[in-house]
Amino acid sequence: MTLSRLTRTRLAVAGAATAVLAVAAPAAYASLDDAPRPSSSTAAASTASSSTSTAATPSTPLRGKPYTETRLFFGTERPDGGPAVTDKQFMAFIDKEVTPGFPDGLTIQDGRGQWRDSNGRIERERSYELILLYPAGEARERDVLIEEIRSDYEKAFAQESVARLDDRTRVDF
Repeated sequence: MTLSRLTRTRLAVAGAATAVLAVAAPAAYASLDDAPRPSSSTAAASTASSSTSTAATPSTPLRGKPYTETRLFFGTERPDGGPAVTDKQFMAFIDKEVTPGFPDGLTIQDGRGQWRDSNGRIERERSYELILLYPAGEARERDVLIEEIRSDYEKAFAQESVARLDDRTRVDF
């Protein structure tokens, strides 16, 4: 009974992970492609126009310019048992490692997160979410800077990982 339940659990977890990867993986690097991605209303209009002779018009006008939004998730607990990253340490890291590459602005949010570490333990910790917006045409250059930020934080604060999420959006300032 326990083996059967364990097998079902593993199958459910594997299925969920596959679904997440199938949905999330293309979005993670979508911003690196220079071709514009149609909005859902544009895609619906394309579908409608292919099946009828008149194209549907979007109900709301497109606003803003094509941008990439990158969110980075920084944990503060150290796997080696050292002291947690403080607000002062994190802001010093932002000033030194992030601001020079993204001087036009950024957003930082406090958070609480959890994830499974490399030893299989669920870790719950205070965290920070960094939100960066930049023109879609700069995605390739900014990718290098963002990967350096992730790597530098992992090294500076003994972290296993810094999570990254990329998405295309439209921005109007």
